[in-house]
Amino acid sequence: MKINFSLKQFIVPNFAKRISFMLPAVLLMGVFVSILVEVGWGTDPASFMNLNISHVIGLSLGPTEVITYGIMFIFVLIFGAQMIGFGTLANMILIGFVVDFCRWLWSNIGLADFIANGGFAIKLVFFATALLLFVIVAAIYMNAQMGVAPYDALPAIIGNALPKVPYFIVRQLFDFSAVGIGVLFGILFSKDGIQGSVIGSVVMSVLLGPVVQLVAKPLKKIL
Repeated sequence: MKINFSLKQFIVPNFAKRISFMLPAVLLMGVFVSILVEVGWGTDPASFMNLNISHVIGLSLGPTEVITYGIMFIFVLIFGAQMIGFGTLANMILIGFVVDFCRWLWSNIGLADFIANGGFAIKLVFFATALLLFVIVAAIYMNAQMGVAPYDALPAIIGNALPKVPYFIVRQLFDFSAVGIGVLFGILFSKDGIQGSVIGSVVMSVLLGPVVQLVAKPLKKIL
């Protein structure tokens, strides 16, 4: 099997402009995911899965995401190497470690306790703000077009292999599978049970993708 990959695909047109949007967007995605984790009302499916895996294997989110996305990356390299770019590596390596650092920071400055002990209104403000900003920076990351995250590349590869199945169905099933893996790890292997909200993560599985696509349209003209 020939792997359709070349280092030249990392150097895209308008490279400096694209990376100046992509890299801050990836870092900010980690910041806003860390807030969603502290609120505990649900995260994106990939983060939910990785949080529960990390809790079981005893590693923080950063190393766990490198492992899980590294496994996915092998399949992407074999079946969809043309999707790989600097954005692929930035997503799989940086976001988890940014979440770890931010959660350490929130704990030390008292923000984590403030959110945990706050009432419904406080949590709602943090959740809504973090979710909205996450959607915006995720759309910026997508529009930079510097490669696809391994988690996002796999459903695209599966969708290409199943042309008669609408892509949104493939993507929804893939996201639900990620939530399911997180639930299984929480139920079967964790003494503390499931980490995070299953319901919130399922809702985000349904809504997050379309909302990001919606926000991406007006941003595309700017970027």
